[in-house]
Amino acid sequence: MSDEKRLSHLNDEGKANMVDVSSKEITTRTAKASCKIFLNKMAFNLVKENSAKKGDVLAVARIAGIIASKKTSDLIPLCHQLNLSKVEVNFGLSSTDHSITVRSITTTTDKTGVEMEALVAASVAGLTVYDMLKAVDKGIRITDILLDFKHGGKSGTFRREKL
Repeated sequence: MSDEKRLSHLNDEGKANMVDVSSKEITTRTAKASCKIFLNKMAFNLVKENSAKKGDVLAVARIAGIIASKKTSDLIPLCHQLNLSKVEVNFGLSSTDHSITVRSITTTTDKTGVEMEALVAASVAGLTVYDMLKAVDKGIRITDILLDFKHGGKSGTFRREKL
């Protein structure tokens, strides 16, 4: 099994454990993640016109994504605590299909990757949009939670091909 890829979070007995990163090199690492939210026309227009009863949907979702990213190791059991140097959450609105694309970027200078922090930021921002609009759209769909890019560390660069 030495030539095969192994799940790094399992020990020799197959039990979950946190990976020891103490011997890894400290490098700057960046990750980008995204998700897509589909809304009905009314909910989409509330976001577009910033007129939702609960307030500025995108501002609240942005802050929620940033906060969640900083709490990733509290949410994902085997995730390392990282010293984040950047968390950015942005949104793209499409009137064509009444969708919002959430994009997050996370950066750290540390011993392990920052992918989970980017994924959590995008996911929680999407869930926050859902929470703020669920009263006017029971059919909201959050789809395609994806790691789009990562750079830094031993495994090098990953870039998702366009879907």
